[in-house]
Amino acid sequence: MGKLIKNHWARLIVLTAAAYQILAAIQGFFWPKIFWDFATKNFDGAVKPVPILQILNLLFGILILAWEWPLGIVTHSVLHRSIELRLAVYPLSALVALLLYQGTNAGLYYLIGVGVYFWAFSEGEVVCPVPWTLPRRYMVSKV
Repeated sequence: MGKLIKNHWARLIVLTAAAYQILAAIQGFFWPKIFWDFATKNFDGAVKPVPILQILNLLFGILILAWEWPLGIVTHSVLHRSIELRLAVYPLSALVALLLYQGTNAGLYYLIGVGVYFWAFSEGEVVCPVPWTLPRRYMVSKV
């Protein structure tokens, strides 16, 4: 059996979270609701009358979907290969998703994805320049 490539697994989890976040943002435009409204009404200004939180969720979802799929302009860049940058951006996206009532699943998926990316980072995995490929092994030949 082969080894589990954790950054590929985390990429699938985060792609799912980004798709959920986009759908939650669209649904939030029609039914604006903050997740913490049972505790306080102070945050209602983030969703209505101006849909700030919905727009942020939509932007984060599209950005992360383009980053993880990835778009052609992102493919061979340092941005695409950086696990450290993912570990910095995805918790922010999870926070934005968790504030919107419709985005709680996406926020939890982001947190799971961050955990798996951290596991991959701590084991020294690298993200390949070409998406969905394996790192090359350099064979040392004996002379």
